Formats: sequence, C-alpha cells, structure tokens
Amino acid sequence: MPKNKKTTNKSKVIIPIAVFALLFLGIGVGMGYFKKNLYTVMKVPDFELTDQNSKKVTNKDMLGKVYLVEFFFSKCPTICPVMNTNMKAIQNQINDPNFGIISISIDPENDTPEALKEHAQRIGAKSPNWHFLTGDRTYIGKLADQFNIYVGDKEDEGESLNHSGMIALVDQEGNIRCRYNKENMPILYYSGLNYGDPEGKTPMLTGKYHPDREILIEDIKKLLK
Repeated sequence: MPKNKKTTNKSKVIIPIAVFALLFLGIGVGMGYFKKNLYTVMKVPDFELTDQNSKKVTNKDMLGKVYLVEFFFSKCPTICPVMNTNMKAIQNQINDPNFGIISISIDPENDTPEALKEHAQRIGAKSPNWHFLTGDRTYIGKLADQFNIYVGDKEDEGESLNHSGMIALVDQEGNIRCRYNKENMPILYYSGLNYGDPEGKTPMLTGKYHPDREILIEDIKKLLK
C-alpha cells in the first residue's frame, strides 16, 4: 500500500510537468508560425493608372509579381526622398524579375509621365517593374482610401499634398500581406521612413535606422520563394 501511494504521488508531479512542457512547446511552435507566415490583410484594390512611359498599368498586370505600393509626389521635400531611397535600396537588394514597385503620385498636375520619367532616372530607379503612376487626383484619393493609406483631401489646400509614409506589400495573387509584431498582431503596413532609433519609434528624416526596410526585404524574399 505505501508503495502504491508513492507511485501515485510521483504521477501527480509528472503530469503537471508534462502539461507545462507541452504548453511551452506549443508556445514555441506558435511563435515560429508567426515568424515564418505572413498575414493576409485584404485583396489589393483594383487600379488603372499611367506610368512614366505613358503605358497603362493595372493591378492585373502585376499578378504573378510580389510588389510594393506607396503614395508620394516628386516635388515632396520631406519624407518622399527618404521613401524613394529606401525603395531603391530594396530594389537593389532584391534584384528579381518577379519583384516590382508601384509609386503613385498624389500630385498628378505636376507629375506628368514625362516628369515622372525624369524623376525615376534621377533617383536611380532601374527596374522595369518600378512603375511611377499618375492619373486623376480624385481617383487617386479614393484609391488611397481603399488601400487604407492616408492621403490628404484634394479639396483641402493645406492637406492635399500630405500623405502617409506607409507601404503595402502585395503577393503574387494580389493579396496585401504583412508580418506579425512581437505581440503576434499583424502590422498591416510597413514604414518607408527612417528613424533615430533601431526600434523604429522615433521618425527622423536624417535618421540612420530603417528597421522596416530590413523586414520588408525579408518578407519579400519569403513571398518570392
């Protein structure tokens, strides 16, 4: 009888240990899942605009490619040059015919196809899949809303050329994708800005850190595999 009681007590100790071991194993597997897999945000909105070569470009033309989408304008003196520099760095790092970039101007009055072609050459956009797009401003504003990326109201003189520095990552099937943060929540969009700190908490035009550029390169490579 004492022997059986000892065995029973030992089992009571082993079972909780086994439960905790399985729990930690599950957490480890879950963390690995979030690191390796990308969240599907939504389908990319339909778009049809004109690029720097005066050619129509649509979301259907981009099917089969992994690509980035940003809103900018060529005469922007603040965040756009930073975003362009980060895009160029990604272009050079990826260097894959199945990768592209869509840069949509929110100042089509000045950003004609000719002006955008000069801008592309000036900043070193070499990829044939980097399209600088222009078109009707009202259409572009509605398109930004569909992307859920902020662009100022065309009718508001003080806000019309304001815009977000966020970037959408789109996969080969036309889905907007993103990674999970440390709390396992989808980040939805990536930042095209520079920062004064490696954690990406303090935006700074002259900042030497660009953490989202690095993770974008990682996630683009995941989708290209």
